[in-house]
Amino acid sequence: MGLAATITIIFSIIMLGYIFAKLKILSDTTGDGLADFVFVVSTPLLLFRTMLTADFSTGNPWALWLVYFTGVIVAWTAAHCGIRLMFGRDRRAGVVAGVTGAFSNLVFLGMPLMLGVYGQEGLVIISLIISIHMPLMMAASLMLNEWALRKDGVISGETGKADTVIKFFSALLRNPLVIGILTGWLVRLSGFSIPQLPMQLISMLADVSGPLALFAMGMGLKKFGISGNVIAAGVNASFKLLLMPAVVFVMAWFLGLPPLSAKVAITAAALPSGVNSYLIATRFGVGQGLSSTSMVLATAASALTLAMWIALAQAVWG
Repeated sequence: MGLAATITIIFSIIMLGYIFAKLKILSDTTGDGLADFVFVVSTPLLLFRTMLTADFSTGNPWALWLVYFTGVIVAWTAAHCGIRLMFGRDRRAGVVAGVTGAFSNLVFLGMPLMLGVYGQEGLVIISLIISIHMPLMMAASLMLNEWALRKDGVISGETGKADTVIKFFSALLRNPLVIGILTGWLVRLSGFSIPQLPMQLISMLADVSGPLALFAMGMGLKKFGISGNVIAAGVNASFKLLLMPAVVFVMAWFLGLPPLSAKVAITAAALPSGVNSYLIATRFGVGQGLSSTSMVLATAASALTLAMWIALAQAVWG
């Protein structure tokens, strides 16, 4: 299947989810249930199977991580400074803008896209990014929000750093995606061979994660919608869709990343922000409208920008 056909099918599934939710053929509760199933059951099992069975011997994860997270840092900084300097928002809104401008939708959109465009090998490479992406982004968001609260004068005095660390790791270790990754690695390192029947069950549940994730994502876009802040959100989305993949593109070329790793890293960087950025904004109690609108605008525009970045990466790396 060609690039255009793959992207068309992927965004058609997202659009179908949106239409079914918009016409109330399926309720918001159904969309939430699908998203929960993908997040709690099918995607963790997909990550578990990938960590258990994939061949990681050919790649250099450190170079991949350096390339990708350089893009994260640059896009986050640009989005943070942009929302403050251009629109006069406070530091807390800057943190939300930063995470929205740098937190790619690697699971709901990224994994199905990589599988469709680059096959199983592409899925393995994006799984390496996912394995440290969420912990790093969550930790950065929490630390920067704490800094912003103090700089904006919302809180003062000492806070229990030990309690903060304990809460962070407690939440992290309860995350189904993290559980799937860690369990896969533990079973892999133990040398235990899972019997055929349980492995077939795991595969059947894991294999439905792609289309269900895309459909649930479409339903979620209708739920979150555009909540004002359109100009600011548009600027923020441009950092995510244009600046971040451009930085990753340059870094991949400069460091001589292997062709497939370079293409996956650039594509991952070009993904729109996902629901995690909105959830972080909700938790911090600021910037929910900015995050929601930016997510919707970026997802719509990414149907074109993703095709552009994938085609450009393929032209350079083959």
